Amino acid sequence: MPDFAHRAVDGSGPGPDEGPDDQAGPTPAEPIRVLVVDDHALFRRGLEIVLAQEEDIQVVGEAGDGAEAVDKAADLLPDIVLMDVRMPRRGGIEACTSIKEVAPSAKIIMLTISDEEADLYEAIKAGATGYLLKEISTDEVATAIRAVADGQSQISPSMASKLLTEFKSMIQRTDERRLLPAPKLTDRELEVLKLVATGLNNRDIAKQLFISENTVKNHVRNILEKLQLHSRMEAVVYAMREKILEIR
Repeated sequence: MPDFAHRAVDGSGPGPDEGPDDQAGPTPAEPIRVLVVDDHALFRRGLEIVLAQEEDIQVVGEAGDGAEAVDKAADLLPDIVLMDVRMPRRGGIEACTSIKEVAPSAKIIMLTISDEEADLYEAIKAGATGYLLKEISTDEVATAIRAVADGQSQISPSMASKLLTEFKSMIQRTDERRLLPAPKLTDRELEVLKLVATGLNNRDIAKQLFISENTVKNHVRNILEKLQLHSRMEAVVYAMREKILEIR
């Protein structure tokens, strides 16, 4: 008797009416498709090697700046874009909005050395779901990718701590000034503040208002001094709370 018949009788193999698919297990989930964006080729390669060891993560492409990242995102439609903040030609924060337009389902994690609150704020405003410092371990990168793909937000603990401290101080200072009239800003300062609120950096604000970048820096400094605030983010939140400006 053929060997497969013996297996069918004793239950160790498929019977006459069974096919190979009948005993197959559940279909494995599709891997998380990642686009790596960084202006350092060695760093990109290192990430690819590390993430290649993760069965549920697949690096589908790489880019060296924000402009290339937008093109690659449109072609590859990744689940996650792992992107640096400061790069030549076009930075990561500037690329966020465009990536969300060409690949709406993609979630963006900024992976950077910048620990400035302004970069964190602008990245979130531009659509980033995560903000991680490059000091984290390789294992944490994979964990963050899975968390963001699952709908969570990820911020490095040190940055989250700075954000909480900033908000606590902001609330305290706002309470102390609540009975004082709001300082008067000039029309140009209000224009700059509105553009800051949209997440634009000084260079882009200068282009839009046809003034120099140094002039924009002076306006921002004057706004912070008048409002007695310490950061761009705090200025925007304060302005909205005091109804100095309204964002549509």
